[in-house]
Amino acid sequence: MIRRPLAALLALNCTLSANPVMDGADPHVQVVAKEFWLYPTEAHSRRPIFAAYRSADLRTWKREGEVLDLDQVPWVKADGAPWHGAWAPAIAERKGKFYFYYSVGPQNPTPSRIGVAVGSSPAGPFTDSGKPLLTGGDGFEAIDPMVFVEGDKAWFYAGGSAGSKLRVFEMADDMTSFKREVKIDQPPHFTEAPFLHRRGKTYYLSYSHGRWNDSSYCVHYATSASPAGPWEYRRKILESDATRQGPGHHSFVENPATKEWFIVYHRWETPSKTPPFRGGRKIAVEKIEYDAEGGIRPVKMTP
Repeated sequence: MIRRPLAALLALNCTLSANPVMDGADPHVQVVAKEFWLYPTEAHSRRPIFAAYRSADLRTWKREGEVLDLDQVPWVKADGAPWHGAWAPAIAERKGKFYFYYSVGPQNPTPSRIGVAVGSSPAGPFTDSGKPLLTGGDGFEAIDPMVFVEGDKAWFYAGGSAGSKLRVFEMADDMTSFKREVKIDQPPHFTEAPFLHRRGKTYYLSYSHGRWNDSSYCVHYATSASPAGPWEYRRKILESDATRQGPGHHSFVENPATKEWFIVYHRWETPSKTPPFRGGRKIAVEKIEYDAEGGIRPVKMTP
């Protein structure tokens, strides 16, 4: 048996096509110690929980177990709402610790909220900070957190469909509170699910547009020379086709071995364009291509 190092396996397997890779939605993927870790909105749990998944190739995922249970977070139920959803998580690593950001839905009858929990491993478990990090209201839906860490700074992005408003903050050093909010111009076609990645000297802010459960759902992006903008709108890069609908709520990740970029997103496996879609969403992975000017080429969904 030939044994290849992990870097060789990453280079070998990340070009394979085998979509969808799992049930679920809202996938956040990050590389930790040359492995891919994925945190989705869970597909089949009746409890409000989050779990971690690990992969060496972006295709075959092993469920590493639950990392946070909202029933064990006291402040979640303090608003008196009859039901809470565990949605759209994200993770960030800084100074040897891992920070797990998550959405607590729904928006009504009480405002949505975003929490943060801390752990020593990407596999968790994570201990909640003890209070909401951000609460919705006044035309803002507090869902879909994402944190971008660069050097000694970290930037927080969030915003949802109720109000379709993006908010950006600079994180405090503890990564569980804000240092300041950054005033920004709203990116064109923004609905929800912001994600930031950097390639070279360019920062790419990508996000979903449209309604989550119909064929209008898609991904657009804008660019900047700074993590906080100002943003120059570019184009739509991912949209419904003849056989699959509503692709969106995604993350970008770079293969550390090959330096190739991938988008990990969810979609509905149906040719029907009649909303609302029923059943579960599926998570898929596509390779990203950039043009000579650094623009992201439109993404074709693959089986």
